[in-house]
Order: sequence, then C-alpha cells, then structure tokens
Amino acid sequence: MASNEHPGGAEPTAQEAREAWAREAYAVLESTARSYHAVITYKELGTEIQERTGIHTKALLHNWIGSVLGRVVREAHRRGDPPLTALVVRSDDGMVGDGYREVLEVAGEPPPSDVVEREQHAARARLDCYRHFGATLPPGGGVPALAPRYQAAVDRRRQRTEKPTRVCGTCFMQLPATGICDACG
Repeated sequence: MASNEHPGGAEPTAQEAREAWAREAYAVLESTARSYHAVITYKELGTEIQERTGIHTKALLHNWIGSVLGRVVREAHRRGDPPLTALVVRSDDGMVGDGYREVLEVAGEPPPSDVVEREQHAARARLDCYRHFGATLPPGGGVPALAPRYQAAVDRRRQRTEKPTRVCGTCFMQLPATGICDACG
C-alpha cells in the first residue's frame, strides 16, 4: 500500500497512511480556503499530501482519496468548520463529484436531487470556507461560485442554447449555417 520510513523501520499500515494523509489534506484545504474562489484538484491534493507526509502509494488515486476525504468531512463537522472537501474538484470537469454526498450525509441534509443542485451546494460551501478561513473577499462578502472549469462548461452550454434560431424573412424556414435560404435563394 504505502511506502515510507516509519518509526521502527516498519511500513505504515493502510489505515495509518490514510490518517496521516487526512491530517495533511485538512491543512492543505485550510490553506486553499484562504484564497477567494480557489479550488484544488483531487490529483493535486493527492500528490501534495503524499509529498508532505512522505508516505507514497502506487494505488490509483480513486482507490484511496475518497476514504481520506471522508475523514476530512467528519473532522470538519466535528470542529464546526465548513466542509473543506467542497474545495476539491475533478480536473476534467471542475465538479466535486459523487463523493460530495458524504458532506450532506454527515450534516444530516438530504441528498441533492441532481448534479446542478450538488454543484450549487458545493459553491455555497466553498464561500463559507473562504469566509471562515480568512480569504480576502471582495466588497459585499463575495458570492458562491462554481469551480472555474465547471462554470466555463455551463457558460458554453448556455451560449449554445441562447442563440436564437435564424429564419428566412420570406418563407420563415430555419436558415442553414450559410445564412442563405435553400428555398428562396
């Protein structure tokens, strides 16, 4: 599982590794929360906590990061801190992912009805993190924001759906991409 020099020369157990990684993840996420609208990817977090602890694994990230972040969720709840795991997003789409449901479960909140609701909850939680951990906020205290990569995808979808359909002024048929009506010439 993990490799590192452990007291007595023994390799840490999987549980010891995850506990050490969770402690470091908490510190990394507190630091991330000090910058308004900052997020960190799962991969960046996984690399950082392995470097900080000196405990490395060859296991795939998705096989162990969830249990580490689960510990962070429970510790944040125990301390009365906002859910720091809202700051962790996937690198491909900028979303928090399905594991975010644990934040809601621990808080006794109902699961989100869809992906959009989950991402909006995470955006509000991130703002709570920025406020709680001392990020410099803009006048008015800041606003909840989707992670930048996810927001860009939402904006692209919105632009595609908001473009009005162009129609021919003579026959009122939808115009092709050329802008010249096939029926009227």
